[in-house]
Amino acid sequence: MSHSKTTETMLPDTGISGLYEVMIGTSDADYAKKYFADFGFKEIDSGVLDAVTARRLYGVDSKLRSFRLQNGRIDSHGLLRILEWEHPLGEGVGYAPVETIGSRIAVMMTHDIFRLYDIYQTAREVGKKPWLPTVPVADDLFGLNTGARDFFQRPVLVRENAVYGAFFNHIFFQRYGYEIPGYGTVDTDTTLKTSEFTHHDFIIDAVSLEQMSYLSTALGLKAEEAPAIDGDWQKGPKEVFQMEPGFSHWYQGFVSPNNICGKLKFFIPRGKKTNKSAQQRIGEKGITLHSFYTPKLTTVQDLVAKHKLHPSEIQANEFGELSFVFSDTAGVSWQIIEKTQKPVNTPRTDLEFKRIG
Repeated sequence: MSHSKTTETMLPDTGISGLYEVMIGTSDADYAKKYFADFGFKEIDSGVLDAVTARRLYGVDSKLRSFRLQNGRIDSHGLLRILEWEHPLGEGVGYAPVETIGSRIAVMMTHDIFRLYDIYQTAREVGKKPWLPTVPVADDLFGLNTGARDFFQRPVLVRENAVYGAFFNHIFFQRYGYEIPGYGTVDTDTTLKTSEFTHHDFIIDAVSLEQMSYLSTALGLKAEEAPAIDGDWQKGPKEVFQMEPGFSHWYQGFVSPNNICGKLKFFIPRGKKTNKSAQQRIGEKGITLHSFYTPKLTTVQDLVAKHKLHPSEIQANEFGELSFVFSDTAGVSWQIIEKTQKPVNTPRTDLEFKRIG
């Protein structure tokens, strides 16, 4: 496994956002909107493409209706786009073993992780739709605990779990004893008390994480660290990814220099896993596409082309936004959108841990 040599000083100035939207393909947008409404997502835009235009932009010969949903006031990152294809290309990755190659997982913060676990566990027992919730597990992910712990010197932890389904894959997390301003905003009036999508996991079909280095050299994202190995000796990864004894994966994260939120995390299993990357293409059901925005669309398109990643022509998407689409060598697809107006929600660029309680 080779290590990425990209450093922050080499980043091109692309003005790239944190990850803007996760996109889910479906043939039933009404159900998707009802489902995500309980997480606080509200429709803020919609659009239609005929089959000819959809084929030109997305490579899918099907009429498309799209709905953009936003959680609370957070418009800088963490949105959802529902892609309702008249003729989907297939069922997508669907309900599959954990760490199936091609899987995508969207992550949100919550104020009540055990309530969510109970909801999905009940849904699993009823069995109308397949869900696999993992048991919430607590860990000190950032080394915030120092010295002896007792009632007054309380543990500072994050508790997380995953929920895998045929329709969507989630990871939820809840913080105890600290906050990170700008990284997860929960509207307590929402039914399930959850935030915007804060980051996104990708189980990729790749030989090396070097295949993702274009995220830095073409898009301008910062690699958080060199590729590292996570494994079954770590409480969080072991439970969330249901790791068998002796299993591990390569991991690397990327973040925009313009937003601490909207992060990306990539995983390559170090062992045999089911590979459903062929069902991860745009036009299938499930999570198949993600977007960024930038005020420098042609600059980013040129950089992507120089990396031989074959971007589409710049053209209007279903919301009338200038954009292009491309897929990488690991089976990940992106839409890059031109936005010159700053978001209402000004993203944070400094990572700050604030102790509470």
